[in-house]
Amino acid sequence: MAKILFIGDVVGKPGRKALRAVLPEWKEKYRPDAVIVNIENLAHGKGVTVNTINSIHDLGIDAYTSGNHVFDKGNLSAECFEKFSELVRPANFPQSLPGHGYYRFAKNGQQYLIVNLNARVFFEKQFNNGEIANPFFAIDRLLLDQAQKGDIIIVDFHSEATSEKIAFGWHLDGRVTAVLGTHTHVPTADARVLPKATAYISDVGMTGARDSVIGVKTQNSLDMFLEKSAFKNEPEEEGVLIINGVLIEANGGGKASRIERISQEIPN
Repeated sequence: MAKILFIGDVVGKPGRKALRAVLPEWKEKYRPDAVIVNIENLAHGKGVTVNTINSIHDLGIDAYTSGNHVFDKGNLSAECFEKFSELVRPANFPQSLPGHGYYRFAKNGQQYLIVNLNARVFFEKQFNNGEIANPFFAIDRLLLDQAQKGDIIIVDFHSEATSEKIAFGWHLDGRVTAVLGTHTHVPTADARVLPKATAYISDVGMTGARDSVIGVKTQNSLDMFLEKSAFKNEPEEEGVLIINGVLIEANGGGKASRIERISQEIPN
């Protein structure tokens, strides 16, 4: 039996601080065999940089997943894919972009395949002058090419619409170990194991400032919705921090038997 700890979108400096504070404690408490973290918002709320990844790299994270904002820091983000092979970007992004949509590693005799896909509902179909391919077709091709018997396969589905996430979970039921929704930053109450032994949750939730609007300063969001000013992407750096994740248990054949949502608040 293997335990996999997956932590939801880490947002900016407060997210990095929460991760550093809690992950060592969770590793001691839950004894996960593998740790995966979504970091697409790691650098000031959007994108990644070498410096921000280096700031958490000593925590013993096995793989980093991402999403639609992962390239928001331009060349600084692109450089990360040269330095960190364990960083994946959505597999259905244009193939001209740096990086890969999957990452394979082995621990204690168990093979792990980590996959990242981006949804299309409520997203622009074009990304960096290329098309975001249909994620349902993309995952079918990827599994045909990369999956091996006995793999534990964790899929981060970066999606806005719960309907698309749920459909994606059913599409992969019995073919992967887990389908874990990210992007909307709000944890959902639907964590369960589907009939054919795939663990599923619509959204894992975020890691960052609790008293915010999905990680951003509340007033910035209110000013936009009240039509006072344009939106400013500034992560909230004050107040209580929160970290959200899920713990999955799977057998050596890659079948999930349990998924548990975990969360912890800490003073800032």
